[in-house]
Amino acid sequence: MTTRTTPPRRGATAAQRALRAGAADTAAAEFSLAVQYPVETDAPSRAQVRRWIAATLAALPAPRTSVFTVRFVGSREGRALNLAHRGRDYATNVLTFNLHEDAPRALAATLPVMADIVVCLPVVKREAREQKKPMSAHLAHMIVHGTLHAHGYDHQNDAQAGRMEALERAVLARFRIADPYQ
Repeated sequence: MTTRTTPPRRGATAAQRALRAGAADTAAAEFSLAVQYPVETDAPSRAQVRRWIAATLAALPAPRTSVFTVRFVGSREGRALNLAHRGRDYATNVLTFNLHEDAPRALAATLPVMADIVVCLPVVKREAREQKKPMSAHLAHMIVHGTLHAHGYDHQNDAQAGRMEALERAVLARFRIADPYQ
């Protein structure tokens, strides 16, 4: 698949300066973003992805400096990644890869969040159609969901799922997007 990569804005961002200086936390939810698109795509603009991530970080109790790459992929790449990293032989809607997920908890808490969020467009498009949702609303949900995973949120049990879903609802409501779990 040929991709087009949107580089971060010219000059060092605050997040990049903080990373070079070794600062793990900043007062604001600082982040840098690269977005990768297939050549032909229904994916949202980089500006829209940035807004969804910024709103998610603003909703966190203690946001950390973050560096994200969001990659929109087709079914073949989505399936290969899901098989290689989760042992599941199908394409899924969103995968999040946190660079520091295997670091000791105490160390990981001091490091900036560095993550890749992979969104499989055909799966998201199919789910949106099946759930009778606008594609843009479902894409927003996947970006918010992936951003929360990058910041350590999960849904392995009811308590975790409740916290994560409450944050998702709150962020999506800021964009007038209906509760994705209704």
